[in-house]
Amino acid sequence: MAIYQTEVLIARFNETIDQWAIALNDYTLEMLLQKPKIGSWSLGQVYVHITDDTKYFVERMKSALSGDVHSDKQMHEDAKGLFERNGFPDTMIEGPATDDSVRQPANKEELLTSLLFIKDEVNNLSMAFNRSGSKGKAEHPGLHYFTAVEWLQFAEMHMRHHFRQKKRIDDQLFSS
Repeated sequence: MAIYQTEVLIARFNETIDQWAIALNDYTLEMLLQKPKIGSWSLGQVYVHITDDTKYFVERMKSALSGDVHSDKQMHEDAKGLFERNGFPDTMIEGPATDDSVRQPANKEELLTSLLFIKDEVNNLSMAFNRSGSKGKAEHPGLHYFTAVEWLQFAEMHMRHHFRQKKRIDDQLFSS
C-alpha cells in the first residue's frame, strides 16, 4: 500500500475517532447509560463496544506487522465487499453482540481516555506501516485475513458504522 493511502486512512481514522470523542460533550452519564428500549444497548455500551473492539483491532495490526505469517491467506469474499464499499452495509446487525454482554461505562472520562489512548496507539503504530517490510496478516474471526493497513481501515469502518446506531439513540434521547 502506498504511503499516501496509509496517510489517508490514518486521517480518516483520526477524524472518526475524534467525532466520537467530541460527541461525549453532548451527554451526561445518565444519558449515556439510558437504553432506548429493552434489549438494546445504551450509547455508553456502544462506546464501550467501539473501544473494546478497536483495541482488539490494534492488537491484530501489531500481529500483522510482526512478520510475514499468513501472507498467502486471503480475506473472505464478504470482507472484500466491505473494503470495496469502504463501509459496512446499512443494516442493523443482530446477534450475541446486541445483548447485555457489553458492560456500561463507569464514567465519561473512562470513555474519553480509552478513545484518546487508542488514537495515540494507532498513530504511533502507523509509523511502522511504511517502515515495516512485513507482509503478514492477522486473522479476523469471520472474515479471514487482513494486513495491518486493512485492519486500520476495518477499525475506521467499524466506528463509522456505529454512527448510525448513535443517531438512532440520539433521536430518542433528544426527542423530548
